[in-house]
Amino acid sequence: MFSKKSAPSPESPTKMPKQVASGGKSTFSVIGSDITVTGDIDASADLHIDGKVEGDIACCALVQGETSVVTGSVTAETARLAGTVKGSISARELVVLKSARIHGDVQYDALTIEQGAEVDGRFAPKAAKDKPAGKSFEAANSDSELKLSVAN
Repeated sequence: MFSKKSAPSPESPTKMPKQVASGGKSTFSVIGSDITVTGDIDASADLHIDGKVEGDIACCALVQGETSVVTGSVTAETARLAGTVKGSISARELVVLKSARIHGDVQYDALTIEQGAEVDGRFAPKAAKDKPAGKSFEAANSDSELKLSVAN
């Protein structure tokens, strides 16, 4: 009924999932609603935050719950925000849900905002920050592929 597996010998290492063995990210970290983190977070994993963070966040993908409060800057490849952020945001793909409250400037490549979301700050496409000053928004974005959509 139960079998014992012998420990792997040094000559026969255990097989790791292909994604992990090749250096891919396969972990997901959660900061629960009863947790307050004071200090910066630099995560190589995807991050889900329901609690409170007082510090800067850098991660691959961020999902923020409705009750979450982040006081600090957010830098991520993708971010899906539903709570409160008091600080700047920089994301390649950003989704701002209707329950989100953002107090800070936002840089993005692709942006989706649900009706009802509140943002107190400036929006700027990431490509525009690399362009020389003095050009109009349209001219600064003529050779880039920026995407802005508004969700209902």
